[in-house]
Amino acid sequence: MMNISITRIQAIFMKDYKEFSRNYAISIMVFFPIIMAFLYRMDGVEPAQQLLFPLAFTFGMVTAFVQAALIAEEKERNTLRSLLLSPASLADILIGKSALVSAISAIVIAVCCYVVDYMPSIASIVAMFLSILFYAALGTICGLFAKSTLETTFTILPVAIIFPFGPFVMMLSERFEFLKIAKWLPSTQLADLAQGEMVIPLIGIALWTILAWVVAIILCKKRMVD
Repeated sequence: MMNISITRIQAIFMKDYKEFSRNYAISIMVFFPIIMAFLYRMDGVEPAQQLLFPLAFTFGMVTAFVQAALIAEEKERNTLRSLLLSPASLADILIGKSALVSAISAIVIAVCCYVVDYMPSIASIVAMFLSILFYAALGTICGLFAKSTLETTFTILPVAIIFPFGPFVMMLSERFEFLKIAKWLPSTQLADLAQGEMVIPLIGIALWTILAWVVAIILCKKRMVD
C-alpha cells in the first residue's frame, strides 16, 4: 500500500506556494482567465458558451503551464532528483506538487463562473475537477520534458493549443473532416456535458485523466532511476 504523509504533502505545497508567489511571470497568468470572462460576458449568449474560452485558458495556461513551470524549476535547480529520492513517497510528491495548481485553478474557475453567471451542475463540477487533474498531469509530463522554466513555454505549447480548445476545433470539423477527432478531447466532452449529456462525457474525461496520470507516474519513476 502506497504510504501518504499529510505533513510532507503540506511541506511540498508550501514550498511551491512560495516559489509561485515570487515568480510574477507565472503568477500573473491567474488573472487572464478572469479578465477574459469579463470580456466574453455578452447578453443573449448562454453562460456555458461564455465560459468556454476562459475555461480553455484556465486549463491550458494556468493549470498545465504553472504545473509544468514549477516542475521545470525544480529540475533547473537540480532539486527534483533530491525530492524524488527523499523519504517522501511518489504519491506525496505528486499530490503535493499538484495541490497548489489544482486549488488555484478551482478558484479561478469559480470566479469565472460567477462573472458569467453560470451555475454548474454537480456533474459539471465533477467534470471540471477531473479536468483540473488531467491538465495537472499534462503539466507534470511537460515539466519533466523541459530542461528549464524558459523551455516550459515550448513544451507546453502543443498542450495549451490542442487539448483545451476542442470545442473551437469542432467548429472547423465540417470543413476539415479529420478535425472530428477533437470530439473525443476532454474539453469537448466537458462542453457536451454542459449541453446536457452526462455519462459518456464523464467517462471520457475520467479515462483521459487516468491515462495522463499513468504516463506522469511512469515518467517520474524513470526520472528516479536516471
